[in-house]
Amino acid sequence: MTVAKTDHSRVAALFDAAREGDRAALDELVSLLTPLLWQVARDQGLDADQAADVVQTTWLRLLGSFAEIRSPVALTGWLITVTKREAWRTGEKRQVERPLPELPERLSEASPAPEEGVLRDDQRVRLWRAVDALPERCRSLLRIVAFVHRPDYAEVGARLGMPRGSIGPTRGRCLARLREQLLANGEGDWL
Repeated sequence: MTVAKTDHSRVAALFDAAREGDRAALDELVSLLTPLLWQVARDQGLDADQAADVVQTTWLRLLGSFAEIRSPVALTGWLITVTKREAWRTGEKRQVERPLPELPERLSEASPAPEEGVLRDDQRVRLWRAVDALPERCRSLLRIVAFVHRPDYAEVGARLGMPRGSIGPTRGRCLARLREQLLANGEGDWL
């Protein structure tokens, strides 16, 4: 998902205002671009907590780099690049610093069996593989719905170039396509 071409001038105007100290402009810039940065971080293989940390670090980097950014129109690309680099750094750290799990003294009966975790992980992989097989419009819309709590349909429509009133029906069609793919695959149960 990318910010529409018409939004680059808006992003630039918000950035210029934020650089001059306009807190409302900065807040709007954060609201406008955080879902995109979140998706970029998640696309690098980070979990939700790590992605949140990476997005926060990206915004902090921007605050420290206001004077260095010469082309506000290119701000979205700059933020995406910083997000990817931070995500890679976080991913590398995670691989090096993988802590040993704490084992309980006794497994409780309420603990899920290991095979349940394997099945859940398998379903998650198959789900995202099926999402990736959908058309770009569906992928972008479903990722927003999955990762943004109560997304603003006007903003979603502007970003995806869709009329606000068609977002719900399009989401329904995309979910139906996804369901068809998952059920047709036959690699496991979908309850």
